[in-house]
Amino acid sequence: MTDVTDGGADGGRHDGGVRCMLMRGGTSKGAYFLAADLPADPGERDELLLRILGSPDPRQIDGIGGAHPLTSKVAVVSRSADPAADLDYTFLQVAVDEPAVTRTQNCGNLLAGVGPFAVERGLVPAGGEHTETRIRLVNTGGVATARFPTPGGRVDYRGGTAVSGVPGTAAAVVLGFEDTAGSATGSLLPTGNQVDVIDGIEVTCVDNGMPVVVAAARDLGITGYEPYEELAADAALAERVQELRLRAGKLMGLGDVAGASVPKTTLVAPPRDGGALCTRTFIPVRPHTSIGVLGAVSVVTAALLPDGVARRHARLPDGPRVDVEHPAGHLQVEVELDLTTDPPTAVRAANVRTARKLFDGTVFPRPRPDEGPTT
Repeated sequence: MTDVTDGGADGGRHDGGVRCMLMRGGTSKGAYFLAADLPADPGERDELLLRILGSPDPRQIDGIGGAHPLTSKVAVVSRSADPAADLDYTFLQVAVDEPAVTRTQNCGNLLAGVGPFAVERGLVPAGGEHTETRIRLVNTGGVATARFPTPGGRVDYRGGTAVSGVPGTAAAVVLGFEDTAGSATGSLLPTGNQVDVIDGIEVTCVDNGMPVVVAAARDLGITGYEPYEELAADAALAERVQELRLRAGKLMGLGDVAGASVPKTTLVAPPRDGGALCTRTFIPVRPHTSIGVLGAVSVVTAALLPDGVARRHARLPDGPRVDVEHPAGHLQVEVELDLTTDPPTAVRAANVRTARKLFDGTVFPRPRPDEGPTT
């Protein structure tokens, strides 16, 4: 492992390439960069990332993107100037088939790799058998704590924790979340209601780390148990999801969300595999192969609301851990709400993910059209 820091602006660029680590975080995969290795100007940075990931192109054949929103993601990491945090983490969603990069949301899956990446890059020291680091979620201003194994002063990705949707097992990364309420909208219940009606469909609009529109699957003409492939082939359903989230986005104070990745939409049904709630999520109109970490936090929050849509379909456990069923399996989420306040107050949220380093090296972006041939 090369010991590097977030030093000079060009410290990670050479021969036309950019220093990069590709990591799996939870059920997503993304390119991790030190902030200093990318242009400081957001427009220049985003243009570079489009060329690195290979967008716009449905296959991202000329870049390192994986031709799906879950594998076309970027984490930008640096030491934090905030005394309340050790690291700053900016999440960027790179569109696959259009030239767009958005930062209106967090990504709790890529968050699982931020702490290990920071140790690998020398931003934070390894802390004995385990390292715990506080991470500022730059997109929304919240703070998360990540705890992961570092025996002998090195990140150990091996372990026995299984995550549905990921083959095999890996070391547990325990994520705790603070200040998640109103991540993009400023309020846990951005419409002020536990239930709204959009085009005759009852929905719960909630933002506890991720803005999500929750509706009953049956109200959009599906059972909520369909496999991913069937949902992906349903063009009419995609149109209905888009119409619903466009209307919900305005109600949630997000304005015109036609070109935005939030709000997400989650359709719920009663559980059928021993969990608390069955879910089918769209990002924003493409079905999710599982469910996002912070999206699941918001959906569980909706299920805890006594008058919310999700509550009618949920079988909630006695304890704090809620088992969310999704197309690839299950996700365990802990959410605590104070329902004695009006509106309810988000107290805490936590879950367990895994992460793994896939490669560490130099990525070479596709040349700009005005550039000559590369050597």
